[in-house]
Order: sequence, then C-alpha cells, then structure tokens
Amino acid sequence: MVCALGASVCFGTATVLQAMAARAADAGGGADGGTAFAVTLFLRAVRQWRYLAGLALDGVGFLLQIAALRSVPIYAVGAALASSLAVTAVVSARLLRVRLSGGEWGAVGVVCAGMALLGVASGTEGDRSGPAALGYAMLGTALAVLGLALWGGRLPDRGRALALGLGAGFGFGVVEVAVRLIDSLAPSALLADPATYALLVGGGAAFLSLTSALERGSVTTATAGMVIGETIGPALVGVVWLGDRTREGLAWMAVLGFVVAVAGALALARFGEAPERSSQRSELRIP
Repeated sequence: MVCALGASVCFGTATVLQAMAARAADAGGGADGGTAFAVTLFLRAVRQWRYLAGLALDGVGFLLQIAALRSVPIYAVGAALASSLAVTAVVSARLLRVRLSGGEWGAVGVVCAGMALLGVASGTEGDRSGPAALGYAMLGTALAVLGLALWGGRLPDRGRALALGLGAGFGFGVVEVAVRLIDSLAPSALLADPATYALLVGGGAAFLSLTSALERGSVTTATAGMVIGETIGPALVGVVWLGDRTREGLAWMAVLGFVVAVAGALALARFGEAPERSSQRSELRIP
C-alpha cells in the first residue's frame, strides 16, 4: 500500500501542473475538434515546463504503481489512485492558495479513512492469470479509448468532458490490468503478449483523453469520470478473473473502504482542474 499511496502523491501533484499547462497551451488559439485538436493541443502542452514536470511525476508514479500492482489487489491500487484528488486538493490549498471549505477538508479526511480501511482489509494480489482472451479484451478497450481521444473533439459540448474523462479512466484502468497480465519481461514474451500493446496504447490514449478533458468543458465532470473509469472496472476484473481477495473475514471492510475512498475522491473532483490565474475558486469552463 505504501507504493500505491506514493503513486497517488505523484499523480495528484502532477494533475495541477498538467491542468495549468493544458489551459495555457490553448491560450494561443484553439484548434477545431477532431484528431487535429487532440494532437495539436498535446504538442502545445508538452512544450510547457509545468506539463513536463507533471510528466516526470507521472513517470515516478507509474513505477510506484507497477510495484503496488505486483503486491496488492487492483481494487486497493485503484482506490489509492483515486485518492490522488485529495493530494491535489491539499497541494492546491498550500501552493496555489486555493481555499478549501470545511466540507472539502472533511472529504479529504473521508478519503484517508477509506484508504485506512482498505489498508487493513486488503490481502495479497490474486494468483490467477485470467482467461487468455482477457489480454485481447484489454487491447480492444485501449484501441476504443484511442479512438475516443482522437475524435472526442467532435462530441457535443454537453457530454464531451464526461466522455473524455471516462475514456481517460478506462485507459488508465487498462494499464492497471495489463501490468498484472504481463508474466515475463523477456523481449520475446513481451512482443507476443497482447497485454504489452494494451498497456502502451491504453496509457497513451489515456493521456490524450485527459489532456483534452482538462482543457474543454467542466474539468470537475471530466475528473469525476476519470475516477469512476479507473476504479470500478479494474477492481471487478481483479476480483472476478485475477483472484484478488481480502484478508479472512474482512471483505466487508474492503468494500466499505473502497466505496468511502472513491466517494470522497468524487467529492473533491473539482481539484482535477487548475485555478484561474487570479486564483479564484470559480469553476472553469472553456467554450
């Protein structure tokens, strides 16, 4: 669990930096929706130092995530990653001078309480490799997320942020499952394993979707969608097909901890976005 919580600290801090960079990248003039929009926005954002710093933190977080997925169940890692929003909230309050209300500090406490319950109840990772088709299913999901990332700019404004946020969450969820499915790091085995390609495509598609989601529409909605997408699906895959279990007699505590942690994260979904330059607490909406 230590590695999972360390990953959440990295991802939570990176979110603030990447959101600020995505908004700054679009300030020079927006692109039309579609493939050109997604790729152009990403290329602009990646030239921002904040985005590069966020990517560096994401890299460290990803290594910690891999270590966590090799030692604890997917549901515990997913809840820990969702709790990165609590980290984002605290970082925003300390470094960006964003005021947290009493209810928001309470939500941070709820996330911590949920993670504590999960930490007590979580068993070791499952010992099953899952059906052979699972790797191909993850690859198919990753390709679908890539399609959404490239053409998501054509979606209606009302549902775009939620769709892109969910897409990013599904992409990150594919990465979580794919890490567990890869049995050997030998080059020949990696090249023959569909989970390898699912991991690469899913991760890249998730970043594209998240960059677009952070720039367009309500980022609170997009972040909430991402939390849902990266927690519930992978957790079910881990329990149903990969053998993830809890400590004897503590299944109820694990379920309660998972629900509490994710609910607290959703309550803090607005911290998936960067504040205005004036540091006001208003919701950001980009037409």
